[in-house]
Amino acid sequence: MQLKLENIHKSFGSGENKNEVLKGISCTVESGSICVLLGPSGSGKSTLLNIIGGIETADEGTIYIGDEKLEDMNEKKLSLYRRKHLGYVFQAYNLVPDLTVKENIEVGAYLSDDPMNLDEMLNMLGLWEHRNKMPNQLSGGQQQRTSIGRAIIKRPEILLCDEPTGALDYKTSKDILTLIEDVNRKCGNTIVMVTHNDALKNMADRVIKLRDGAVRSDKKNETKIPVQELEW
Repeated sequence: MQLKLENIHKSFGSGENKNEVLKGISCTVESGSICVLLGPSGSGKSTLLNIIGGIETADEGTIYIGDEKLEDMNEKKLSLYRRKHLGYVFQAYNLVPDLTVKENIEVGAYLSDDPMNLDEMLNMLGLWEHRNKMPNQLSGGQQQRTSIGRAIIKRPEILLCDEPTGALDYKTSKDILTLIEDVNRKCGNTIVMVTHNDALKNMADRVIKLRDGAVRSDKKNETKIPVQELEW
C-alpha cells in the first residue's frame, strides 16, 4: 500500500512555548518498499511515524493511504485502519507482561479476519521453544521478535518500526533487522522504519533524511545491501 504525505505540519505547545516539530513534510513511500526515516533525536521522525499511524494528528497537510485520505476518516474508520492495515513495532516492545509469548502474538491475530498461522509464525521468529515463556523470561531480542510477531501476524499492509533495535546489542540488532527484511520479502508489506543509525540507510529502498522537522534529502537507494553485510 502506497503512502503519500503532502505538506505535513505539527506543533506542540502554544504561544511562547510553541514548538514546531514538523515543518511541511512531503514524500511518497511506494507500496512494498522499505523506507528509512533517518535523522538525529529531535528531528521529528517519531512524530511523523505516529501521524502516519493515526496515533497523532497533523495540524496541516494531507496523508494518502492508498487512495484514501487519513484526515477524512472518522474515529471508527481510523480505528479500523489501524486494526486492519497497520502493524507497529516499538523500541520498548510493549508486551503484555502476564501473557506468554504465544498469547502476546495471538493478541495481534485477534485483530485480523485472516491472520497468519500462529505455529508457523513462532517457527519463523525462532520462538517455538520459548512460546510458553513470559516476557520477563526472555532476552531483549526475543522480546522484540515477539513484538514483531504480534505486529505482522494480522498481515498488515503497512509496518511501522520506531527504532526497533535501539535497545539491542549489535548482533541482536542485525538479527532483528534481517527478520524485518525477510518479512518485507515474504509478505510484501510497506515498511517505514525510524532510526538514527546512518548505516541502516543501505538496507532501504528509499531513504528520507530529516533534520529540524524538515526533509533534507529524499533519495531512492540504487545500491541496496542485505542486512547481514552491513557494518556499523
